[in-house]
Amino acid sequence: METETIWLAAAFLLIATLYSSVGQAGASGYIAIMALYGFAPASMKITALALNLLVAGIASYHFLRNGRLAWRDVYPFAVLGFPFSLIGGTIQLPHSVYYPVVGVVLIASALQMARSALRRSSPVSREPTTPPFLPALATGAVIGFVSGTTGTGGGVFLAPVIFAMNWATARRTAAITAVYNLMNSAAALIGAHALWGALPAKMPIWLVAVAVGGVLGASLGSRYLSDRWLRWILALLLLFSGGKMLW
Repeated sequence: METETIWLAAAFLLIATLYSSVGQAGASGYIAIMALYGFAPASMKITALALNLLVAGIASYHFLRNGRLAWRDVYPFAVLGFPFSLIGGTIQLPHSVYYPVVGVVLIASALQMARSALRRSSPVSREPTTPPFLPALATGAVIGFVSGTTGTGGGVFLAPVIFAMNWATARRTAAITAVYNLMNSAAALIGAHALWGALPAKMPIWLVAVAVGGVLGASLGSRYLSDRWLRWILALLLLFSGGKMLW
């Protein structure tokens, strides 16, 4: 097995573990790693979506098994998120556009991760409110289109919005974003069917790696690892890789 394949498998496993431990599937992290290795845009997008789909599926199963998943929490975001992600998946940006766009997405993800790491619990917690239907629809649509176009799952953007608007608790937010990632990744993969030929030959190895990471993160990460430190590590990785894609 090539050294590069082994290093990528190890990196993907680590990213899947870290992201799944905070309720995410890792697409932006996979893109960050592939950017460092100089993957072509089409290969980056389709690979990130495939890996994201698997980890999101594992996370969704984990929340469903533990009774933390309710369709009523997800459907306002998914109603338009799925079709707009499908549309975004059909769009293949040229090399000169894809790298700057994804670079901005990665840096935005890094800033959101850093912001959540800096957030401290309030001594008086407000009871979460049910998200208004129309704002939730619009949020799901916008994030769905951006995530489908760039190959990210969208959960890394949806979670900060839900937290900022106080629409759900931390556990409910993790469950919502897991299912949102699952549905949007599936939609974007369907929309990007023309790019399926760009999947790397080593893809099965990487799928096994992220599956292991997803299981580890979902079952152990949230119990034994500091959420704040995980977010700082991810923020730094995303910031570095996003900057590399821009410059």
